[in-house]
Amino acid sequence: MPNRLAHETSPYLLQHADNPVDWWPWSAEAFEEARKSGKPVLLSVGYSSCHWCHVMAHESFEDQETADYLNAHFVSVKVDREERPDVDAVYMEAVQAATGQGGWPMTVFLTPDAEPFYFGTYFPPAPRSGMPSFRQVLEGVASAWADRRDEVADVAGKITRDLAEREISYGGTEAPGEQELAQALLGLTREYDPQRGGFGGAPKFPPSMVIEFLLRHHARTGAEGALQMARDTCERMARGGIYDQLGGGFARYSVDRDWVVPHFEKMLYDNALLCRVYAHLWRATGSELARRVALETADFMVRELRTSEGGFASALDADSDDGTGRHVEGAYYVWTPQQLREVLGDDDAELAAHYFGVTEEGTFEHGSSVLQLPQHEGVFDAGKIASVKERLLAARAGRPAPGRDDKIVAAWNGLAIAALAETGAYFDRPDLVDAALGAADLLVRLHLDDAARLARTSKDGRVGANAGVLEDYADVAEGFLALASVTGEGVWLDFAGFLLDHVLARFVDEESGALYDTAADAERLIRRPQDPTDNAAPSGWTAAAGALLGYAAQTGAEPHRTAAEKALGVVKALGPRVPRFIGWGLAVAEANLDGPREVAVVGPSLADEDTKALHRTALLGTAPGAVVAVGTPESDEFPLLVDRPLQQGQPAAYVCRNFTCDTPTTDPDRLRTALSS
Repeated sequence: MPNRLAHETSPYLLQHADNPVDWWPWSAEAFEEARKSGKPVLLSVGYSSCHWCHVMAHESFEDQETADYLNAHFVSVKVDREERPDVDAVYMEAVQAATGQGGWPMTVFLTPDAEPFYFGTYFPPAPRSGMPSFRQVLEGVASAWADRRDEVADVAGKITRDLAEREISYGGTEAPGEQELAQALLGLTREYDPQRGGFGGAPKFPPSMVIEFLLRHHARTGAEGALQMARDTCERMARGGIYDQLGGGFARYSVDRDWVVPHFEKMLYDNALLCRVYAHLWRATGSELARRVALETADFMVRELRTSEGGFASALDADSDDGTGRHVEGAYYVWTPQQLREVLGDDDAELAAHYFGVTEEGTFEHGSSVLQLPQHEGVFDAGKIASVKERLLAARAGRPAPGRDDKIVAAWNGLAIAALAETGAYFDRPDLVDAALGAADLLVRLHLDDAARLARTSKDGRVGANAGVLEDYADVAEGFLALASVTGEGVWLDFAGFLLDHVLARFVDEESGALYDTAADAERLIRRPQDPTDNAAPSGWTAAAGALLGYAAQTGAEPHRTAAEKALGVVKALGPRVPRFIGWGLAVAEANLDGPREVAVVGPSLADEDTKALHRTALLGTAPGAVVAVGTPESDEFPLLVDRPLQQGQPAAYVCRNFTCDTPTTDPDRLRTALSS
């Protein structure tokens, strides 16, 4: 019989709806039940494409005996970290403070007042490698709760007070300057892996936001070392197993330093960020590889992640059926030489094995290989390689596909909108711009209420109950700003403004300029979460700084500019010390130092060829964070177009920064120079 999770919108919670555990969703009612029954709370946090979450679910939460014990002694609460990043952040901070590490599944025991007192991540069904079994942990916690409750309450109270007293050092409210950005570059150079690209050792994550900083730094200063690190890292990733050589798109991370074996889940946010960064790399260098990867990644998102409502699903699982009924990580993606022969025949299989680095020993488990694109001597027949890829992709499509998390997360759709709008504009792919518009339309129709408050998630056209957090408002505003620049439709600038007004009113600390991850009127947790570091995606803090800065450049809105510069104070503090973990903040700081530049393109109509040429040139300018407005001289959709006449009846471009404007030009070449110097 299904439990209380059967009515939720989260695919992760729905995966647990048939567990014998009497799960509650995170709610006031769950904690009221704990108070009434006198039981502690088991909080279990995960997400739908998390491999070890599936393992623990199968071993423990699907086990009747374990479920009976849980139901007798605990109120069990299940949380999707992607739906409730605030709950996840608060208790993950406690787990990391107590144990020195964190991860998912996250297992936390709470008092009925939601105060944590015992922590862990994955627990096995039997003792293993020094880890107690899950049952031993449950019995230990239940015993302590029954026999030493005052002691447990004291511990919980102390942990909660310690968390409440932890403050971030903001580094003041002054944005970083030349010195801090140069120090950040030096720090990245020290951590750079010159043999393999990327930063640090294994596991290796795609450093999309750091690459954006490196590209912007090169554009502003001409630093060749910055461009070299960006270009080489992008090439190594695109040739590695972390990139899907058949279907496009990137896996979450590589378990090794060489980008060979990925953790196979594919996340929307990674692919949106990487699609955009490869498009920007092409814009800076003309690299054919960057162009191909940007387009293949965009096509992957549209083909495999777009939902019937027009938004983009959160993720594809790492695991899938290997054909024997077992769920195995990577089964959908890996190949043996024998499997190549079955699809391609002997001769083409030999070619494919050589081209993609498939060996008899294998690079993954059980003699299978992850497809790569090693450097080869000589030239391959492009037509033959295209045929091989097409046949392998068709054969792969016959395998059991990984599960898809169909939940629409507002923030990640904002990132996808920005990536698809720009990629479509750069490469003359209006279908990609249309896909961006479809996702933006869904967010406006379904996720925004009449007061422009944003819901974090939806699924199957049904909006979720959870309020948007800072990253939702910021990333959706970023997507809308990109869409406004690409389409010339000022309504997207208006919507970005509505969202950013909420940021100023509900997320900014008026005194310090610091930003909180949750709104002032959001549900109160034991601590108001606040994290400026960029990890898998831009933090809400740095994303808000970027969107506020872009909006201020488009509109001249002084409160937004001031808020952006104050928010960048944390980048001044963290950039020189931990540049890998504040990449988007550094990229925004580059835009701030450059102006950012404001480009207004006016023409008799958006369909006019000369107007389109100037508009395209403006979009392809590499000046960090430049904003673009396009329209007719009579248009009132963009403040940048006010008092911008045609020049002798010809379309013209106006470039301004720091309250100073260049002479308007009708020549795309002159505009190109103005936006790259």
